[in-house]
Amino acid sequence: MIITMTRVLSELLGVRPHEFHVGLRQLERASGHNSADIRLSSEVMQATQRKLKQLGLDPHDTTGLELYRALQSRIRQDDDRLSQILRKKYGSDDPAHDTLHIAKELDKLPVHKSCFAIKPAVGKRFLKKTPPKHAMKALGYRSLDSMLKHEALGAIYAAAWLTESAAWQRQLIDQYKSLKVTDFEIRKMAILSPDTARWYQLADTHVSKRRHNVLGFAELGVVVLLPLPSERPAGTSLVSLLLALHEMNQVRATSTFLKLCQVRPDFSKQVQEVARGEAVVSAEFFGRPVSWQVVQRYYARFTDRFRSEVFEPHIQADDLGWHSIEKVLSHIDPAMEFWHHTTHLSLLDNHKPVSCNIIDVALSYCNDLPYQERVVHYFQHSLWHELVIRYLKHENVEQLIIGGIESELVTEPEIA
Repeated sequence: MIITMTRVLSELLGVRPHEFHVGLRQLERASGHNSADIRLSSEVMQATQRKLKQLGLDPHDTTGLELYRALQSRIRQDDDRLSQILRKKYGSDDPAHDTLHIAKELDKLPVHKSCFAIKPAVGKRFLKKTPPKHAMKALGYRSLDSMLKHEALGAIYAAAWLTESAAWQRQLIDQYKSLKVTDFEIRKMAILSPDTARWYQLADTHVSKRRHNVLGFAELGVVVLLPLPSERPAGTSLVSLLLALHEMNQVRATSTFLKLCQVRPDFSKQVQEVARGEAVVSAEFFGRPVSWQVVQRYYARFTDRFRSEVFEPHIQADDLGWHSIEKVLSHIDPAMEFWHHTTHLSLLDNHKPVSCNIIDVALSYCNDLPYQERVVHYFQHSLWHELVIRYLKHENVEQLIIGGIESELVTEPEIA
């Protein structure tokens, strides 16, 4: 039974069973052989069966394809309803304004938006040293000063990320090596939705090609929702909202990590690393570094486990927040409650998962993907996090993470 359940979990995660089993043995020893993996596998199966019942499907005789089609039908109805709710609320039936409605709604949501980010003056200084000429042309500006005067800083970064080369992006991030803690400030996260004719042209040219319209810049404390192209597939409003909520969590988690890194001598290097990818701590499970997001989610869920002796004074308990995307959705539309607690649920079909994660389902719908090409990335990411969090509840495993964090923190030198 144990071997079977371990194999089920490895197939859901899409990893090699042998390597996965080796990693599990490490966590099992540290946790006193608590079998958190077995319980998680069982819970995923049982919770998925309950969702099948809610969809009107037989929990014991439903194929992966049947579940996929039922979820696609559900997401189509949810997207239609969401668009109607927001258009009515903000007084415009024009689909072109959908992202603007979403940005307004996100700004009003009762979730934490405080962040630790680069000061605008510093961000502008970087752009002046590395002018985004293609972005300037796309937005119709002859000078960088004019663009900086009329466009939000985060929006300019978003336009540059769409239009400039990878070499330009590397050159900009290379400038981050000069950053100091004093170049950062605590402020409210910005949710931007540029809404001019030039931005719509940019969307038609680049967003349709890249197949996404939401960009997050954690070091700037910004989430940008670009206008949707004129020829847009179904489901784009819901996908935009979901990806924006996801990026907001990313920004918050990265902000907390950078606040913690204030005492590190390599602070600027850490900013560069998070700008290029995910923040990690000095501990490894399953042969991979532990994501800071796991730490953030763990202490957000188990607030009583907050380690003041490790995190304070730079991080307070309130900094370690994490909002449930599914619960935020039902705040906007109560009918979305179906998606509660589905982030790491899935059904195995021919040894491969059929994700119940709403972002996976919405992306598959929006891109009109056939069953064989279905999206499962967000489900697998969440399941990884959930597995590690289950083990972190055990003192010895938590101490592995805390030890890795403490080893990189610098204390004030003693005065002789």
